[in-house]
Amino acid sequence: MRYYLYLSDAKLDMLFEQIPQKLLPRLVTEAKVDLKVISFSVQRAQSEMSRYDRLEVVEAYLEREYDVGWMTEPAFWFRGESGLRVSGADGAGGPVLLTGTDSDPVVVLIGSAHHVMGGEQPSPELGRVGHSWLPSLHRLLQNARPGPRSMDTGSLDDRGTLRDSLAFAQQATGPAMWCEFLARQLMRGTVTDEEGRNREVVIGTPLYVAMCDEIQGP
Repeated sequence: MRYYLYLSDAKLDMLFEQIPQKLLPRLVTEAKVDLKVISFSVQRAQSEMSRYDRLEVVEAYLEREYDVGWMTEPAFWFRGESGLRVSGADGAGGPVLLTGTDSDPVVVLIGSAHHVMGGEQPSPELGRVGHSWLPSLHRLLQNARPGPRSMDTGSLDDRGTLRDSLAFAQQATGPAMWCEFLARQLMRGTVTDEEGRNREVVIGTPLYVAMCDEIQGP
């Protein structure tokens, strides 16, 4: 069993609905989903499966069709484990940032706060706004900068985003929870921190984040 801290229903639905119908029976079998009827449509499967059943099927499909790597590898989809700190989850309609600096590479995961398990849901009037992409990360990093914001064009390029993400992660406070995750890579690169060390940074958007079975000590 996984103890989920974050699970993106938006990504889950988007990915599940793109799975070719002819592959569903095999994927259901591979994922060991307990369904009595193997021959069904995508719509029926969507309605009869729990969110966790659908996640098992989506993971099976990604492992089958993509080169799902580890966080140290330059793969589009990657798994990882790291001590993550949560930042930015101040409102139901805002972004959430999960950062880990103790791992190599430094991990920065951007998502939407309403996908945090047990988190506050936005009101129907406001609707849901997705934050699983680099523009939301850039706005969050710009808003986190001390002092008045200026037109710093250097922070608009890839290296600037990596540098700002590293600085944000290194300044994050609060307890770090040792977690496992599956994420879609958005950006990766090496930048120099304030102490002159070269640090590799991987930025992604998570499908899920869950507590690891083995708790890492300080």
